[in-house]
Amino acid sequence: MGTLTYGMNISLDGYVADANGDLDWSTPDEELHQYWNDRTGQVALSLYGRKLYELMSAHWPTAGQAPDVSPVEAEYARLWLAMPKVVFSRTLESVAWNSRLERGDVVEAAKRLKAETDGLMEVAGAALAAPLVQAGLVDEFHVLVTPVLIGGGTPFFPSLDSWSKLELVENRTFRSGAVLLRYKTVRD
Repeated sequence: MGTLTYGMNISLDGYVADANGDLDWSTPDEELHQYWNDRTGQVALSLYGRKLYELMSAHWPTAGQAPDVSPVEAEYARLWLAMPKVVFSRTLESVAWNSRLERGDVVEAAKRLKAETDGLMEVAGAALAAPLVQAGLVDEFHVLVTPVLIGGGTPFFPSLDSWSKLELVENRTFRSGAVLLRYKTVRD
């Protein structure tokens, strides 16, 4: 059975994108980018929503060939292309870059994919993660707190009907001041 994780860079006030959908404030430095590279290299399957998939697929397939690309970005481009992805969308006709399309219910599909997958799974994006967090399917959270306040936007965590107890299993401070907080979900 797969272990489903959810992690993103978030602002200190808890957002993954500002009120205009801008993510530029969260651009990682080389050390933080290497953290994400290391994580991506371990992922057996990544779950994407349409919007984040379109954003990522517009950049990463060719980013590794740019003349001014840094080694850490070139590595991420290679890792992203190789990583198996399931894209949830009712509007996309096709997907590429080692991806397959899923049109079914996100929660039911995630349950099935967890049962079929050995190893680490990740859900990418707050909108897709919300119903999975609410359904109690996320096994681990990787919260990378960036030292910036953006004042509003897309929250990392959705509202919940009941409490979800977590256990801190790792914390790490990066030179940039970003802090990783990795939590496992405590199951009764």
